Amino acid sequence: MLAWPTGEVLFLRAREGWAMRQFPLAQLVCEQSYKPFADELERGGLRVIADASSSDARYPLVLVLPPRQREEARALFARALSLCAPNGVVVASITNNEGAKSGEADLKQLAGLGGSLTKNHCRVFWSKPVDGSHDAALFAKWRELDAPRPIMGGRFRSRPGVFAWDRIDPASALLVEHLPTDLAGKGADLGAGYGYLSAEILARGSKVVALDLYEAEARALELAKQNLVAFEDKTKLGYRWHDVTTGVPEQYDFIVSNPPFHTQSRADRPDVGRRFIAVAAEALKPGERLFLVANRHLPYEAVLNASFGQVRVAGERDGFKVIEAIKALRSTR
Repeated sequence: MLAWPTGEVLFLRAREGWAMRQFPLAQLVCEQSYKPFADELERGGLRVIADASSSDARYPLVLVLPPRQREEARALFARALSLCAPNGVVVASITNNEGAKSGEADLKQLAGLGGSLTKNHCRVFWSKPVDGSHDAALFAKWRELDAPRPIMGGRFRSRPGVFAWDRIDPASALLVEHLPTDLAGKGADLGAGYGYLSAEILARGSKVVALDLYEAEARALELAKQNLVAFEDKTKLGYRWHDVTTGVPEQYDFIVSNPPFHTQSRADRPDVGRRFIAVAAEALKPGERLFLVANRHLPYEAVLNASFGQVRVAGERDGFKVIEAIKALRSTR
């Protein structure tokens, strides 16, 4: 129903998939800030960039996979429109249970609707050819909807779409309550988000000499850099845009983690949390500690007991559990 253009095609929040293979993939420019998806695209031979807005390029076709968070999605539609060439088209697709009708209504409101269709429990919809007649005031308003902003009385900066973006996650807060005051040496925060756990560690851990933040979402990691500026003079900080499930390259004296347990599509994935635990065990020096928080029902005990010498529940509240796990010392035999 739509013609594939001769020029480059931009794909925002791009995902790898067999359906793309019918098109000339050399034309695709993929923007993806989530490391596992970016790695998958690159393994498929696709070109991945960090930020399409960093150049003056405009595209005759902009493909979009909008996120579930409404403010973030509206901001993404506005970005797509800004990156679309004159008479170009913005095409979006959303699954029905992730807000497809709302997404279609939003694109219609912003840029006018050129058409839509539904199939496979999804809805695809596209704009009218972009001719500058869109609502400029609405466009300007939506462009700022996911802009970084102060939260928690200005203590942190965050933005819509980041995990627990406008609050302190209660599981992370519980973990902080049970962190010891004697953390020392070089540590790691696996799944650091916008930096809350790391900030708490650095605020109370005078013997922490270095801390590496591992985070798969580049948008969150950039916020963490801003949120930890005050600690840079006294602690060596590392910011790693990284998929923890692939392993981490260094050894640590302590590790903290509030690991994800679902995918970006909200499907439960306790295997991701189990892999975080296994990776933490590999990355800790013998005798050192992992401090982990998780939903009480998640089945992590088997991998904890298999990976660590000692495991104990340090605290529980509101459906969450904090676990301290100590890596076994090497045998002298």
